[in-house]
Amino acid sequence: MRGALLRAATGKALRARWIHSERSSSGVANFGFREVPEDEKAGMVGAVFSSVASNYDLMNDIMSGGLHRLWKDRLVSELQPFPGMQHLDVAGGTGDIAFRVLDTIYSKEQRSPQKKEVNEKEVVDETRVYVCDINASMLDVGRQRAKTRGLGELPSLVWVEGDAEALTFADDSMDGYTIAFGIRNVTHIDKALREAHRVLKRGGRFLCLELSHVETPIFKQIYDFYSFSVIPAIGQMVAKDRNSYQYLVESIRKFPKQDDFARMIINAGFSNVQYENLVQGVVAIHSGFKL
Repeated sequence: MRGALLRAATGKALRARWIHSERSSSGVANFGFREVPEDEKAGMVGAVFSSVASNYDLMNDIMSGGLHRLWKDRLVSELQPFPGMQHLDVAGGTGDIAFRVLDTIYSKEQRSPQKKEVNEKEVVDETRVYVCDINASMLDVGRQRAKTRGLGELPSLVWVEGDAEALTFADDSMDGYTIAFGIRNVTHIDKALREAHRVLKRGGRFLCLELSHVETPIFKQIYDFYSFSVIPAIGQMVAKDRNSYQYLVESIRKFPKQDDFARMIINAGFSNVQYENLVQGVVAIHSGFKL
């Protein structure tokens, strides 16, 4: 993965912790450009995603011109799924990442020259891809999509309603952890990162795909115009919901910049932290290992 390998100096790491602690202790959280009581943010974000769930995949295609599919492919390619893997995909309610992980695992098994029926059965029995999402409506969409793909009864695919900040999975239980377009919506990003680190096994990998920050001046002007003028209008036209898409755009601008988010990942305990910008920073993939 290309990107800057971050080895934050102790002073910078401590300063990052202090800044985030100061923000968390204020009792307020960002909901787009608004400040709201932090104990209300989760419910407000939940209402947004309940509203957009039925049109979520269609709107992703329209807003990104289909590029989100390539970005997700890139994320799963970095993950390098393997048969027997225990994987957790957080904020993945519609199943996009989980389906890709399973497709990769089963295609690898089918290509194996030593493949036997007993091996195939072992993979089915041992592989687990958990889709964890706090929003029941998003999970309902994912389950329906799984049925459409013939995966509705697959034991390897497990749907869990849960909170990224308080996961119900055991310590050191996962080989991989992914979160795509979800971490900017949690109330306490630092808590979600610590939970990711807790549930990963030693050697396990954290991967985050998130809309991020563009710095090239001319491209940034175009991107800002598209974000604030076009996307909410598309939301109104297609989903009859301008406000939810206005929030989604604003939440991107309030999310930490690439280097700042990488330092937060380091502060959560991860090693070998890197990131890769795609489309000049429209999205970024951050990676780290639990060593």
